[in-house]
Amino acid sequence: MNSQQDQTFLNQALKLAKKGVGATNPNPMVGAVLVKHGRIIGKGYHKGAGLFHAEIEALKSCKESPKGATLYVNLEPCSHFGRTPPCVDEIIKSKISRVVCSTIDPNPKVYGKGMRTLQKAGILFEVGSLAEQARSLNEAFFTFYEKKRPFIALKFASSIDGKIATKTGGSKWITNENARNFARTLRGQYQAILVGINTVVKDNPHLGFRAKGKKDPLRIILDPKLKIPPESQVLRDNNVLLVTTSRASAKKLKLLKQKKINIVKFPDKQISLKKLLAYLRKKGIISILVEGGGKTLGFFVDEKLFDKIYAFYAPIIIGGEGARSPVGGTGISNLKDAMKLKNVSFEKFNNNLLMIGYRL
Repeated sequence: MNSQQDQTFLNQALKLAKKGVGATNPNPMVGAVLVKHGRIIGKGYHKGAGLFHAEIEALKSCKESPKGATLYVNLEPCSHFGRTPPCVDEIIKSKISRVVCSTIDPNPKVYGKGMRTLQKAGILFEVGSLAEQARSLNEAFFTFYEKKRPFIALKFASSIDGKIATKTGGSKWITNENARNFARTLRGQYQAILVGINTVVKDNPHLGFRAKGKKDPLRIILDPKLKIPPESQVLRDNNVLLVTTSRASAKKLKLLKQKKINIVKFPDKQISLKKLLAYLRKKGIISILVEGGGKTLGFFVDEKLFDKIYAFYAPIIIGGEGARSPVGGTGISNLKDAMKLKNVSFEKFNNNLLMIGYRL
């Protein structure tokens, strides 16, 4: 393997893949580069679920025959029929001589099968470098198949003394406009946004990405008693899922079903996160951004059901024992049991700070 050259072209494949952010769910982001005699003769990326995969886009873009070329791709080419035919068939048909990918696809329908199919056809297949970067790009996709549940990120905005609202509930706005705009763009990276009913009743949030031509993520509302006001912004269309329990109001349930609002009702008195995540997994939801409030965030932290945290901090002090904290729930008794973060990074938005970390 020409490691330097391979790394260069795999890097280009990863950059192409990033163009599909937020558009490919539940599929992974994939980029592909075709190289012949050291020259790029074709490239492409997966633009959206149901559309051509990156390898096919790269082949379609070729200005000369791909025979004898090397295909660089950040994920193992698919070998099964989904919304589109298997990519390996077209790769074989094009007479590409070598395929270099960063990592094997974790989906059991693909896992190693694409590699073996290409090898049987006489195509040299190599799992190259940049595997860590490739996994990071599609962290939700890998979590979905390896942990058998959606990837879960928690997000909150806090004062430097750890408050998300004043003692009277005032919270608009803690962070500055740049930080809030960035937080909104995060929604476009996730397949679903989740909040608790108290957030809906108090703030009447939109929970949309609000970008022209971009589809909003699924809005998931945890509402054990079905207290949601029918005029809530989150009920503006049927791209919403209300999660409730046996305590739900029968009258409200009937009304919302008449409005064709999607509802999942669990027979228990409390919502079980594990049951909910199992349900969402069956529905093909690979990633969820949990936006709060504190009770809901605490729910996920107590259950240790999260992978990533986005914590925004503003240089203000709210104070007061009655002011709300970002994470509620039961909490821990001993500091040694505190959950730790790894791979922590920081971003600045003027005088506001964002800390991003992963659960250790």
